[in-house]
Amino acid sequence: MLVKSLVLALAGLYTLPAAFAAEPPSSIAHKAILNLAVAQQVAATARQVATDKGWPCALAIVDDGGWPILTIRMDGAPVVAGIELAQGKARTSALFKRPSADLENAINGGRQAAITAGLLMMKGAQPIILDGQVVGAIGISADTPAHDDEIALAAVGSVQR
Repeated sequence: MLVKSLVLALAGLYTLPAAFAAEPPSSIAHKAILNLAVAQQVAATARQVATDKGWPCALAIVDDGGWPILTIRMDGAPVVAGIELAQGKARTSALFKRPSADLENAINGGRQAAITAGLLMMKGAQPIILDGQVVGAIGISADTPAHDDEIALAAVGSVQR
């Protein structure tokens, strides 16, 4: 009887890995990633728009976790703190997966709870969406919030799919 129990137990252990391996691989989520090449393409479009319009700016591109991929301060960018502003806007847009202007509007509408440490709820950042997923964001700091947003929209439009 003991031998029979041991044989059955060992047979059960032998088939255990097969039970877990039977799970279809399609259940694994696939995440789109913002790579440096795409970030550079977004930045190039932003720089071109800013140059064409005469609005030199600082820009920051972050991944979906708000971590910097690249930052640029164009010659003649007007704000000394421009890089910090651009990074803060981009981080906020990436983490909330929406334009930073939406969050600025919430604060202006009286939602004081939207003011959170480490985030910058100011117009001028847009999420970068690839294959239906927010993979990062671009933040712009030029001369006006309207110009910031115009540059950011054009930049993300160059790669959205």
